[in-house]
Amino acid sequence: MSNSSSKQKLNVTIYGQHYAITGNESTDHIRHVASIVDDKMKEINQKNPFLDTNKLAVLTAINIVSDYVKLKERAEMLKKLVEKQLKSEQNDND
Repeated sequence: MSNSSSKQKLNVTIYGQHYAITGNESTDHIRHVASIVDDKMKEINQKNPFLDTNKLAVLTAINIVSDYVKLKERAEMLKKLVEKQLKSEQNDND
């Protein structure tokens, strides 16, 4: 999240529904996030065209959070690798 104290308000359309989003992030960030959600809902709908909107929204949330968890785990793994490399370089320099 941004450290900006000014709230941004933006109207976005996700899967044909209009939402007024208010947040601390830039309008570009809010548009980008809304676009990702919209695209993911459309992608899942193409694979499962008979889902009602509530189920589609839940499946979209599950897919997006799954991607987030995988990225977070990868970032943690990379952080550990970097720390290990830095320790190794420190020991080599001692």
